[in-house]
Amino acid sequence: MIWNKEVECMPEEQLRALQLERLKQTVKRAYERVSYYKKIFDEIGLTPEDVRTLDDIKNIPFTSKADLREVYPFGIFASPLSDIIEIHMSSGTTGKPVVAGYTRHDIEIWSEVTARALTMAGTTKDDIIQNCYGYGLFTGGFGVHYGAQKIGATVVPASAGNTRKQIEIMRDFGTTILTCTPSYALYLAEVAQEIGIPPTTLKLKAGSFGAEMWTEQMRNEIEKRFNINAFNIYGLTEIIGPGVAHECIEKKGLHVFEDHFFMEVIHPDTGDPVPDGKRGELVLTTLTREGMPMLRFRTKDVTSIIKEKCSCGRTFVKIERIRGRTDDMIKVRGVMIFPYQIEKAILEVQGVEPHYQIVITRPQYLDEIEVMVEVSKDTFSDEVRHIENLRKKLEKRIEETIGLRVKVTLIEPKSLPRSEGKAKRIIDKRTLID
Repeated sequence: MIWNKEVECMPEEQLRALQLERLKQTVKRAYERVSYYKKIFDEIGLTPEDVRTLDDIKNIPFTSKADLREVYPFGIFASPLSDIIEIHMSSGTTGKPVVAGYTRHDIEIWSEVTARALTMAGTTKDDIIQNCYGYGLFTGGFGVHYGAQKIGATVVPASAGNTRKQIEIMRDFGTTILTCTPSYALYLAEVAQEIGIPPTTLKLKAGSFGAEMWTEQMRNEIEKRFNINAFNIYGLTEIIGPGVAHECIEKKGLHVFEDHFFMEVIHPDTGDPVPDGKRGELVLTTLTREGMPMLRFRTKDVTSIIKEKCSCGRTFVKIERIRGRTDDMIKVRGVMIFPYQIEKAILEVQGVEPHYQIVITRPQYLDEIEVMVEVSKDTFSDEVRHIENLRKKLEKRIEETIGLRVKVTLIEPKSLPRSEGKAKRIIDKRTLID
């Protein structure tokens, strides 16, 4: 099922021509209307007319989150505030928040790309979507909301939290599509079971999950517990919000909506492009956004470009699921590891729950990793020797995956804090004692 077949199945030559036309317009708009971009263009002697081919984008300097914070709050806007009809922003947990402004045109673009994304998950106008992404300044709730309305589906703007009520609504309203973070989806399934509403008895058929990194093993857990199709959605505040890319029914990578977003994958240290199929940092440029054009934004998300014909019929290039963030890499005893790798290893072992936390300490000037993992209810009641064997099995599997010894601590079910938004997986205590 395709939302906009004419565009989503556009021949590549036609798509590249459209991208170039829109890139030129975006660069011109950014240069003429955003003093920040004019300044950095002038500093290197670049003009909008120098962008003649798609390859010329490599001559444009990158934009980072730090750059956006320098021009907080409205310094990156290309439209007057009188034309900005909506404002969102990032959490600002590591500094000043990034402010995103939308014109009426931008809201229409956002509605279009999220309609495409939700259609990939099987959404039609006959569906009831329970939207458990947070509403407010966070882009998640509103992005999905606009896309669902464009399709004509019924939206339940549940937002995050009030979990028992969420499950009752799913049952009473006959919700068919669930949208939230993957960690919250697992929590919903867990609570549903506790209150006597088995998740598989709900009318859910699919879910669109994102806003945090998750593994294929996590997808399998969600699909099994709800008996649904679980899809990956990707987006970020700086570009537009959710709706930059989404998985089709093949679930072999996320199609990027290339008529609105130009993507590159670079080496995070050198900034040079990496070959297709090789992992690097995703860089995105908006091609149609009016209020806040973004040129070569470094997302810090790690992925690779998948260039292969997709059986779904879409011609948009795909990226693999996000493997982590360059700023989420943990350096332990000189080895760079991603939380993603540890999660994958944990969920390959039977007898544990998909709830874990990674604690890093430096007790004697040497880094130590402790991985706390919840065991399943049945395992918890097993004999001590069985639990000890499970602990050793987990330690061995994680070591095989990351190349480092770790200490695994098995804890009783439901003892780790649950998240209604993004799950907090890492506690790095080294910063507290350095």
